[in-house]
Amino acid sequence: MGSSLKLFLASRAPARLSAGTLLVATFTSTLALMALVGLGLLSGHLLFLPPMAASMALVAGAPALPLSQPRNVIGGQMISASVGVLFGLWSHSLWVAAVAGGVALGAMLLTRTAHSPAAATAAIGATAESGQLAFVACVLLAAAVLVLFGLIRARVKGAAYPSYWW
Repeated sequence: MGSSLKLFLASRAPARLSAGTLLVATFTSTLALMALVGLGLLSGHLLFLPPMAASMALVAGAPALPLSQPRNVIGGQMISASVGVLFGLWSHSLWVAAVAGGVALGAMLLTRTAHSPAAATAAIGATAESGQLAFVACVLLAAAVLVLFGLIRARVKGAAYPSYWW
């Protein structure tokens, strides 16, 4: 086999996680998302949104990434929810939701709180036809719960999380 082909076929993927790390990340992520469902049922508000599952995947699966830090998870989600709600005052169309998702990314980059799942939160916020203030509050609570479970995961694994708060 030629050296070019060997280089092409060589895996550059990250090393496999240990079984313990994989289990703790999976278990913590599952518990965090179930906590959002439970808190939502208790409060009567929807806390489990699809972008929160993506956020927890980052927090539990890649806790060292800048996107996974509390500043980015909470700040990015809050900024995006607010952008979405503001655009929703104009219209609840999918066109406006798409623009809100894009503008939310710009707002997150401007504030150094980039968190990719939050762009979807902006789109959801733009389509919400009522309860906009409650939506923003629920996003804040949900993001804070995810960070809390990230802290629990780090404690169980003896790992460092977060890398920074602010």
